[in-house]
Amino acid sequence: MQVAIFSTRPYDREFLTRANAANRHTFVFHEARLDAGTAAAAQGAQAVCAFVNDRLNAETLQCLHGLGVRLIALRSAGFNHVDLPAAAALGMAVGRVPEYSPHAVAEHTVALVLTLNRKIHRAYNRVREGNFALEGLLGFDLHGRTVGVIGTGKIGACFARIMAGFGCRVLAFAPSVNPELTALGAHYVPLPELLAQSDIVSLHCPLTPQTHHLIDDHALATMKRGVMLINTSRGAVVDARAAVAALKSGQLGSLGLDVYEEEADLFFRDLSNTVLHDDVFARLLTFPNVIVTGHQGFFTEQALTGIAETTLANLDLFEAEGRPLHPVSVERIV
Repeated sequence: MQVAIFSTRPYDREFLTRANAANRHTFVFHEARLDAGTAAAAQGAQAVCAFVNDRLNAETLQCLHGLGVRLIALRSAGFNHVDLPAAAALGMAVGRVPEYSPHAVAEHTVALVLTLNRKIHRAYNRVREGNFALEGLLGFDLHGRTVGVIGTGKIGACFARIMAGFGCRVLAFAPSVNPELTALGAHYVPLPELLAQSDIVSLHCPLTPQTHHLIDDHALATMKRGVMLINTSRGAVVDARAAVAALKSGQLGSLGLDVYEEEADLFFRDLSNTVLHDDVFARLLTFPNVIVTGHQGFFTEQALTGIAETTLANLDLFEAEGRPLHPVSVERIV
């Protein structure tokens, strides 16, 4: 089966080619992001492979359908960038990678927590300039602090276990209870209680209509003053403008982001020689208590191997039986 793969970088080519060592499929790699304007590049393909910032809206899907594409193979767990009702109406299957390495994202989340708390980013720059003063680098012991985990799927659960290992009190909020975490001592509480009691709030939930701007002005106002907020889930779970306002007032003590709600025009590209036109993002970068990484939480060898192998499994089963191994249906958005 011929597969047009969009938003590719050298590492995508490497890991996908390795997973396809038996040449079961013919891959055509495209650096361009998939949208209505680039969909024509899928000419001759029966499937497209898309990443998180590709735009699979109704217009793009209609173009792909007209070219004979019948499968959208996402190399991501999230699917909020796909118009699932439009795909269903066109009879197009959508497959995803529901998990790859939850440890990768969870450990990156912990790295953000530790860096923000102990001001590692600031200390690194100071020492390189010969400044060994400690003023402004004061942190706090994680032991005994309360950590709120919103979303306790595989990644959230992994993060919760790590924080419990630090001696933190773990509060959790999710649609269903993970018995493994309750056995570990985590307490499931309503969201308002979690926000009010947590010293650190970490987001591990998918982006749905219900979680869009889950952390907004109101949510931030109900948190402890000086709270640390970490988002390694999906950018639009946090209202970035509200976060800027909370940082300016001191209500938000520190912010760690691996995702951003308008990241599609920023991340996965080298923009070092250009001017950033996103004023909200540019403002975030001015705060010394904010760390932004460019959606790299998943970026480990183990995770990329898992993504590639699961993508191949989706392609294999679709070619054999007309359905991906891990389908996404329209019902998942309600």
